[in-house]
Amino acid sequence: MNAINPATGERIATYDEHARGDVDTALDEANNAFSGWRERPIRERERLLEAAGDVLRRNKRAYAETMTEEMGKPIGQATAEVEKCAWICDHYAEHASAYLEDEHHPSPPGVTAKTVHQPLGPVLAVMPWNFPFWQVFRFAAPYITAGNVGLLKHASNVPGCAVAIEDVFREAGYPEGVFQTLLVSSDRVDGILADDRVRAATLTGSGPAGSAVAETAGNHLKKTVLELGGSDPFVVLGDADVESAAETGVWARNQNGGQSCIAAKRFVVHTDAYDEFLDRFLEGVESLVVGDPMDDGTDVGPQARPDLMGELHEQVEASVEAGATLAAGGEPLDREGAFYPPTVLTDVPDGCPVDSEETFGPVAAVYEVTDVEAAIELANDTEFGLGGSVWTEDRERGERVAGRIEAGCVYVNQLVKSDPRVPFGGIGDSGHGRELSEAGIKEFVNPKTVWVE
Repeated sequence: MNAINPATGERIATYDEHARGDVDTALDEANNAFSGWRERPIRERERLLEAAGDVLRRNKRAYAETMTEEMGKPIGQATAEVEKCAWICDHYAEHASAYLEDEHHPSPPGVTAKTVHQPLGPVLAVMPWNFPFWQVFRFAAPYITAGNVGLLKHASNVPGCAVAIEDVFREAGYPEGVFQTLLVSSDRVDGILADDRVRAATLTGSGPAGSAVAETAGNHLKKTVLELGGSDPFVVLGDADVESAAETGVWARNQNGGQSCIAAKRFVVHTDAYDEFLDRFLEGVESLVVGDPMDDGTDVGPQARPDLMGELHEQVEASVEAGATLAAGGEPLDREGAFYPPTVLTDVPDGCPVDSEETFGPVAAVYEVTDVEAAIELANDTEFGLGGSVWTEDRERGERVAGRIEAGCVYVNQLVKSDPRVPFGGIGDSGHGRELSEAGIKEFVNPKTVWVE
């Protein structure tokens, strides 16, 4: 596996793919480790997770640089990602035991009836490149602390991140086999998931990848959590604080080079706020610094791979050909590396690519609507259902509108984000299951009823 710097096109390092025998050994180690790990008191598992957070903080600059070199994330955003991973370690180190406490139920006199939460076993995690540390810790912190063991199949363009994450757990003092990285290609996932030693799977990625994992898991009756694509609406009502909405919207669309499932992608703006919002939004977009991701002053780095940038540009070109107006950006930058500028399209026709498909890069589609009902209808006019954002000065109105947007999470006067304290996940083509908070840690446990007379 070659790690290629998308800002320069240069090869950073080469990693040997794990052979069939290596994977078989890893599965045996995971299975053997699980038998002892599940018996460890949860307080011990919490202390180890706290230690993992300490390792992350201690080495955050090195981990951030690995991310930036492999997938182009600006270094400041990469550093923040490592800090967020340490935060999720802190969260579950403090709250895992409370989340997994036995639940007692009404029962006859002299009888104890309760639900206990027992781990399932080795969990295969198929993870993407866009948040190469956070996505992994979002699964690992809760699932491993619950007593499962983890097998990471990371994206092939971030092998250095995958190896570094395994080292985090090793340095924190975790037993051998509790967390392992498998350096394998995507076409080997089905075989690993079908193996009896793997008990469940979680995937963050594209719809086709999610369907493939769900099919294999279903054939073998294994539990899955899938976090797939999104085309999140960013709804600005007529009474919104337009300055705040536009400022936040610029960041909500363009952070991480726009390569985020929960990025704001379709900006649905009431006509009373449209002109001011568009002016402020364009001003903010055009002020973003696109450049060397290792430079602290860079806002937008390269796209993670040249082929992904090419696909994004094709979506923009096809949308313009269909009648959309290009208000900003729209052409790959004439420089070394996979750099695409923050781009804004208006007058977006129904059914064109930026309207109906997920755009995984710094491309915003802005729509004008005449009333709240039209805004809700347009927000829901997608097969995706990951997140949404509503902007209004009337908090009660915002909550009512949020209740009618069909998504796994909706934020009022805030961008969509994943936070360890609240459940995260989508509906429809955005997947199923929940990560984070209490709901997340309970996805891969057996809620066993125990009745004692």
